[in-house]
Amino acid sequence: MKENYTFKKFLGQMKSGLFTDNPTFVQLLGMCPTLATTTSVRNAFGMGIAAAAVLVCSNALISLLRRFIPKQIRISAYIVIISGFVTAVEMLIKAYFYDLYGSLGLFIPLIVVNCIILGRAEAFASKNPVLPSVVDGLSMGLGFTFALVSIGAVRELLGTGKLLDRQVFGDWFKPAIIFILPAGAFFTLGFIIAAVQKVRNTISDRERRERLSDISNASDIPANAEYSFVSGKYFPIQPDSSHNPDAANSELDFYPPEETVKDADGKKEEN
Repeated sequence: MKENYTFKKFLGQMKSGLFTDNPTFVQLLGMCPTLATTTSVRNAFGMGIAAAAVLVCSNALISLLRRFIPKQIRISAYIVIISGFVTAVEMLIKAYFYDLYGSLGLFIPLIVVNCIILGRAEAFASKNPVLPSVVDGLSMGLGFTFALVSIGAVRELLGTGKLLDRQVFGDWFKPAIIFILPAGAFFTLGFIIAAVQKVRNTISDRERRERLSDISNASDIPANAEYSFVSGKYFPIQPDSSHNPDAANSELDFYPPEETVKDADGKKEEN
């Protein structure tokens, strides 16, 4: 029996592509266009939208043909399908946005071998119906565009003092030319990835502490209780049970914060 595609699933896919599984900041895919085309917001946005259009169209067609493409030649078939849409996008950009075409140059046809597009075709579109595949392509494409525009905005702003060719800072600002050079792309990407990982780790730690608090409240275990590590598992240490894990109330199926973890001898254990 087929499951209905719900709005909740749609939101989950969009959240995954934009934030939790962002192809650039989390999966670290598509680094070549990310570093090369983000000298300005305009170029970054153009590359992102072009890649997103190819993602949506190729995912839809590959999903439609997933039962007819032999497994032995599936990668070759995917590349042929993707290259057809890339050619169409390249011709449209050349016809209607020639300045953008001149700026992006070789990186438009190189969308054919973009690992984000080929990866989503293999990992998702070839195994799912058309509608979820289209939404997957849209979410990953928008996530890729968001990443490119974020990097491009930082590089353009700090490297030229402008944003979308409009002056942002006054005469007092001296642009850091390094940000519009290749080295600036690496610096900007590294700092943004570090910031994203810090936010992800903070959210993960907060959720873990909330789980710990919920279990403590449900089993009358103090929230600041210490834990004993025995046989690869954690046990809460009760005041009247000292360090005897057999007297503990319950076994935890997750790792508590490092500062509360002690081994069976009472020494703090390093995770």
